Amino acid sequence: MSVTEREALESGTTWWEKELFSGRPDWSQFAQIELPQLTAEEQSFLDNEVSQLCAMLDEWDIRSKRKDLPPEVWQFLKEKNFFGLIIPKEFGGRDFSPYAQSRIMSKIASRSETAAVTAMVPNSLGPGELLVKYGTEEQKHRWLPGLANGTEIPCFGLTGPEAGSDAGSIPDLGIVCKGQYQGQEVLGLSMTFSKRWITLAPVATVVGLAFKLHDPDGLLGDPNKKDYGITCALIPANHPGIEIGQRHNPGSPFMNGPIFGTEVFIPIDWIIGGPAMAGRGWRMLIECLGAGRGVSLPALSTACGEMNYRLVGAYARVRRQFNMEVGKFEGVQEATASIAANGYALEAMRQLVTKGLDSGAPAVMTAMAKYHATEMMRESVEHSMDIVGGRAIQQGPRNFLVAAYHSVPVAITVEGANILTRSLMIFGQGAMRCHPYLFEEMQVLQMEDKPQALKAFDKLFTAHLGHVFNNMLRTKLLGFLGGRFSSVPANADDFSKRWYQRINLLSAALASMSDVALGVLGGNLKRRELLSARLGDVHSQLFIACAILKFHSAHTRTRAEDAHAEYALTKSIYKAQEALRDFAENFPLRRLAKILVWLAMPCGKILYKPNDNLIRELGDLILEDNPVRQQLGNYVYVNHDPQDSAGRVESTYQMLLSLGPVWQNFIKAKNAGKLSGNSIEQQAQDAANKNIIQPQDIARVVEYDKRRYDCLLTDAFDQI
Repeated sequence: MSVTEREALESGTTWWEKELFSGRPDWSQFAQIELPQLTAEEQSFLDNEVSQLCAMLDEWDIRSKRKDLPPEVWQFLKEKNFFGLIIPKEFGGRDFSPYAQSRIMSKIASRSETAAVTAMVPNSLGPGELLVKYGTEEQKHRWLPGLANGTEIPCFGLTGPEAGSDAGSIPDLGIVCKGQYQGQEVLGLSMTFSKRWITLAPVATVVGLAFKLHDPDGLLGDPNKKDYGITCALIPANHPGIEIGQRHNPGSPFMNGPIFGTEVFIPIDWIIGGPAMAGRGWRMLIECLGAGRGVSLPALSTACGEMNYRLVGAYARVRRQFNMEVGKFEGVQEATASIAANGYALEAMRQLVTKGLDSGAPAVMTAMAKYHATEMMRESVEHSMDIVGGRAIQQGPRNFLVAAYHSVPVAITVEGANILTRSLMIFGQGAMRCHPYLFEEMQVLQMEDKPQALKAFDKLFTAHLGHVFNNMLRTKLLGFLGGRFSSVPANADDFSKRWYQRINLLSAALASMSDVALGVLGGNLKRRELLSARLGDVHSQLFIACAILKFHSAHTRTRAEDAHAEYALTKSIYKAQEALRDFAENFPLRRLAKILVWLAMPCGKILYKPNDNLIRELGDLILEDNPVRQQLGNYVYVNHDPQDSAGRVESTYQMLLSLGPVWQNFIKAKNAGKLSGNSIEQQAQDAANKNIIQPQDIARVVEYDKRRYDCLLTDAFDQI
């Protein structure tokens, strides 16, 4: 085990995901979990400052003309402490909960991805969080007040040309030496670095840097230690030798660029946490990545999923083809049902994940959240583009999807590329951190006292074998019964009971299969990424299913709520089941693996994809102002301005709803050839004359038809 692997495994905490990996989830513990709530102060900030910010934003203007946020928006972000959400109040920050941070970022993102990313970075991986957790008192008092009030703008340089997702391989160096600072010779570091893709770098006043620290002359006090490993330091952006390069163009105009430096000398006290934290940077970064993975990126994804639900559903109701609302075509409903279920699942996952972050920094859970939230976002956007078609392709101030489309690759790539997150992190860390014995066994084997280590290992290994045997027996029993009669939360209702029982079955199968895989492949499993990723998928989907059940139980039962949860749960459990079956099909000892799958599913699959009836039901629901649409609307910025890209669709949809059966009666008569006249005004008058609509409805029908047509138009320009 490498040093970076050890530090990654030892950092962070575990939460409910550990129970799912055990094979026997403790549902009494799950029943006690209450979804997070905003404090009065957090709710007020969301209702006032965040809403005011959203009203100031015009993403088309930002993206196409300014290539930056307007000056008044920058000033508002600073004055209202948007950059200090995680900073303690004693330093001027707001000290908001992870849930509040997620809700704030999500609401901003529903209006402007550029503004959201700008606000996210200071509140996720960066100097602020690192200082709060690890900084010296002097560093905290020097930097945190400025970071809280926006007079200091931070960025953090981690990735570079040679190190993207593999941050542990960064080549940037800091060599301990003596040098001149403010006219005096002091102990410090000579640093050479090249960083890229650094958000806020072009406007930063303070730069956090990750680098490898070398002490060739033993100046830090240990003559036998030369290589300290990854270390983090904080440097003023105007410090001599720091060069902020030109801006990158990530497809969205948030500030992003490179940072360079050659033999830049800084005092040793600029290491975050002081000299005592030399070489502790990797652990610091791993623990702080949870904010980006568990809060910021899922918030962006959730906002996108909920806005797609709202706007694409509305557009599919307003848009007509072949004399029918496009949302009524079954081919379209296959896509809209997925959009609806994803919007529901994203909100459910956001709430359970941020609750978990209240109790620590569960690295595995946040990796699950980052990967699966951004992948659901990708799926939702792709379906949305298919439905809206050419209207979504042509860019302009009317296009309500283009910003989301450009956001997808950013979300997929940052905070660890999704391929790496899925293939290495979720199961790689999950198996070690969530297994009841494995990590402790590996730690024992690396003890210097070998006789004592072997004695301790024998005890652990015996318990481990018992764990394997019990899980296999449990898998066989649950498989035979289809999970029935297994324990469920005490508050489980008739809707959720069977879903919990299916989770029990797949949890036991996951635990059994994981132990078999680890026993057969050992350390090679981390290099067999196709296999380990599938086990990670099982683990993740079980967590997502739990999030959906918890979210569903928090609301008054309606058929709309049940339908959304049923589709999302079916999709999640089906994916977990198929990942387990695919693993068995490709395992080196295929017969052994297939026996385990047979034990779990002796009668074949326990679940199939959502059926056509459920697809049609959800496809119909997304067209209506149903309780779930109303509920998800509470988490985003809803605009009714008919001149706004989103407001145009929303206000037209609301006008259609207000017409009730009037429009349907009119359009049905028109399509049947029962109305005379060449214009909508003449046809509406004829409909009134024939008692199809009432005279007072003529103006309403004419106005709606104008708004409907305007809603379908695409921007055109003299030149592009």
